[in-house]
Amino acid sequence: MCDTLVALGNSTKDGSVLFAKNSDREPNEAHNILYLPRKRHEKDAKVNCTYISLPQVQETNEVLLLKPFWMFGCEMGANEHGVAIGNEAVWSKEPYREKGLLGMDMMRLALERTDTARTALDLIVSLLGEYGQGGACGYTDKKLFYHNSFIIADPQEAWVLETADKYWIAEKVKDIRTISNTLTIQKEYDLIHPELISHAIKEGYCKTEFNFNFAKNFIPRFNIKQFGAKGTKRIACTTGQLRKYKGKITPEIMMAALRSHNITPSEVNKWAPYKSSMKSPCMHYISFITPSQSTGSHVAHLKKDVQIHWVTGTSAPCTSTFKPIILPQSGLTLDLKRAEQTYDPGTLWWHHEKLHRLVLKDYQKRLHSYLKQRNELEIEFRKQVRALSPSDQTDIQKIQTLTREAFEQSREKTSEWIELVQSLPIESGAKKRYLKRWQKLNSYDNMDLNMLE
Repeated sequence: MCDTLVALGNSTKDGSVLFAKNSDREPNEAHNILYLPRKRHEKDAKVNCTYISLPQVQETNEVLLLKPFWMFGCEMGANEHGVAIGNEAVWSKEPYREKGLLGMDMMRLALERTDTARTALDLIVSLLGEYGQGGACGYTDKKLFYHNSFIIADPQEAWVLETADKYWIAEKVKDIRTISNTLTIQKEYDLIHPELISHAIKEGYCKTEFNFNFAKNFIPRFNIKQFGAKGTKRIACTTGQLRKYKGKITPEIMMAALRSHNITPSEVNKWAPYKSSMKSPCMHYISFITPSQSTGSHVAHLKKDVQIHWVTGTSAPCTSTFKPIILPQSGLTLDLKRAEQTYDPGTLWWHHEKLHRLVLKDYQKRLHSYLKQRNELEIEFRKQVRALSPSDQTDIQKIQTLTREAFEQSREKTSEWIELVQSLPIESGAKKRYLKRWQKLNSYDNMDLNMLE
């Protein structure tokens, strides 16, 4: 389960486009930051996607991909041209294919091969028609199949693209738009699969073209995943937060939306992750009722000539630090060891994951023990980015140094915070049943952390 947000220049403080996404996946599904420079490929080369292979193009773009460790594709990402894409799992009345391209694969291919939001949309639509979307989408849950919706943005515009198997429909964003785990486009749209309406009528989803309504016609009435995902509630939450600041939206406001638990102000200082639900944009694992957690977060500040990407590379944005990566550049030398399925404190994701799981044991006390320092660190990162002159923003050495130092500082602070929270006696501890579930997850990933102490 995920949430993707966009605000166009008519809604942001500085007139640029802002894009954001939380990737919600299984709690042990490590999330990686992958940077790939522009690259030329040999003639007749193939690209191996998660389940199928297809012909490679002559040259691929410089891309920043934020992705689960086990798949080819990404949950969100961006390229050197300022195109940023995020996807959502959605369910429809159409069948699910055993083999094809994952929605995440299509995103990566679009980022590698296109230079505007519209050409990215056109490529995804073309891939849908030629190869279809399909394959198991879960890490351990190999029975998880879904279709996809996307927000596709660039420094000038953004689109919402929603699909049901090979069929699709698209809406050009007017100001603020958010999507989650449900179809949202209804009667108003800008682009459409040429056979979508006739197919809906043929299948009995609607009677005539006059009463065609994509979301209403294609959302399955009896689907437990669709019902349990609470996508409509999260859309209401994120849209409401952005509309509250329309004309004044900044990257910090996008970050706050991703960190939202969709609770009232009176609940903020009493809330804990074991009280979470699927209505929360910052999602926390509880059990089979809430099986996902936010495993990585991304805010893209899409300016005309430069893009600042604020990434956590870690789970639970409420406990994490957003760090800057600037594109375009000729080659990012960010030495990040790849996280995989087992605990490895030498990786960014698993290093923070120890802090995250320690915080879960007494959320309010432990989070607030370092929250002020975390916020001050992010403020300092933003000051450093704002201090870059236009010439600095194209100075590869300067922007690489800024990024590298931000990641190093964040790692050092995370180590300090792990020691700090471990030293604190537990006062308002989480429920034992909840901690036992996490203890079981720790045994799966070989994390030597006793959640019950």
